[in-house]
Amino acid sequence: MTNAYTKFSTKGTHMKRTAIAIAFLAAPALAFAQWNVPAESQRCPSKWGAGDERGSSNHMKNPETVLRGARLIKTGEVIELGHVLGPGMAFFGTRIFNLHTKRTFMNTGRNTRGSNEEVVTSEIGQVGTQFDGFAHQTHGDSHYNCFKTSEIATRSGFTKLGVQNAPTFFSRGVMLDIAALKGVEMLGDTYEITVADLQQALERQKLKLLPGDAVIIHTGWGKLYGKDNARFVKSTPGVGVAAAEWLAKQDPLLVGSDNWPVEVAPNPDKDLSLPVHQIFLVVNGIHILENLKLDELAAKRVYEFAFTMQPLKIYGASGSTVAPAAIR
Repeated sequence: MTNAYTKFSTKGTHMKRTAIAIAFLAAPALAFAQWNVPAESQRCPSKWGAGDERGSSNHMKNPETVLRGARLIKTGEVIELGHVLGPGMAFFGTRIFNLHTKRTFMNTGRNTRGSNEEVVTSEIGQVGTQFDGFAHQTHGDSHYNCFKTSEIATRSGFTKLGVQNAPTFFSRGVMLDIAALKGVEMLGDTYEITVADLQQALERQKLKLLPGDAVIIHTGWGKLYGKDNARFVKSTPGVGVAAAEWLAKQDPLLVGSDNWPVEVAPNPDKDLSLPVHQIFLVVNGIHILENLKLDELAAKRVYEFAFTMQPLKIYGASGSTVAPAAIR
């Protein structure tokens, strides 16, 4: 006859074995979940072809991309999505923006025409509301479509992948309001947006993503921009690795957000530095749009609209400050 001690001992041993089995099964899953940059043989040439420099902006070659956006214009209302460039901006790292006014001369003649200009010193492609080109990020020496920094970088710009390759953007825009989905004005400091979050937001807003869409993520983090810049750049909620890979499979024109890197930062995997930048720019050739001003769009619950933007045609630059807009 089994006594109480034997029953307890047997039960304890069973629980230990179960725990060990669970841990053993979980170990491969955890290892599998660790993200690494795909080998060049897996990502090159890109789906747009060997030597391609335009990546996701190739969608703009399809007239339907433009027409799909145009069909969403019903009232003619324009909502600006860009922050003003100026001393109150949030700067990441050592980036700067200095504007010096320049009085040129007073022209002769009875109309006394005066002239003014300005000199700007800045990382003009990487401040304010900014558009990331493919020269901006690498995996080691390797860029999008396996162009090599050592082969394309010069003192006066990149000979390949410069932002001058980016076209005028006009497409259907879709804003996924993750802050509203979670019932908050602003997501937590390091909240990682998941695939489920994106899918639930789409379901809540009764929308589906289509190839060539400009996908915009509202985190609420933009409320800090120009008001608490130290907190704004210290960390941020944003898209995680799994969500970024899911978005890449939707074949977007670009992915943007109201934070500084689009992605969550710091990444939950402490051994990764802004991996979503590599997922979008390096691996998949998808442009990134950062520091968007989305407060009006969110307040009016405008989730679908015509998206328009024109990057500066700066030869060999890594990106461009931009002033995008939503038209409905």
